[in-house]
Amino acid sequence: MAKPSPTYAGDPVLMALGAAIRRARTGVGLSQEALAVDADLDRSYMGGIERGEHNPTVMNVVKIAGALKTSPSSLLGSAGL
Repeated sequence: MAKPSPTYAGDPVLMALGAAIRRARTGVGLSQEALAVDADLDRSYMGGIERGEHNPTVMNVVKIAGALKTSPSSLLGSAGL
């Protein structure tokens, strides 16, 4: 299990991105586990991203966006970033 980012956990940017991912996920009717499987990520890591505990790489944001059938820029825009 990945540990929360010691530097960025709880950062407003990560919180906003996590909330945007959660909104998109629930909007398409996916469970957190289903999204994690579709994005080829660990479910607990996905939960940490949604809670703003993890600082996902660009590649992981791309994988999440692909699993949600949206673009990374759409996720970032939805987060106000």
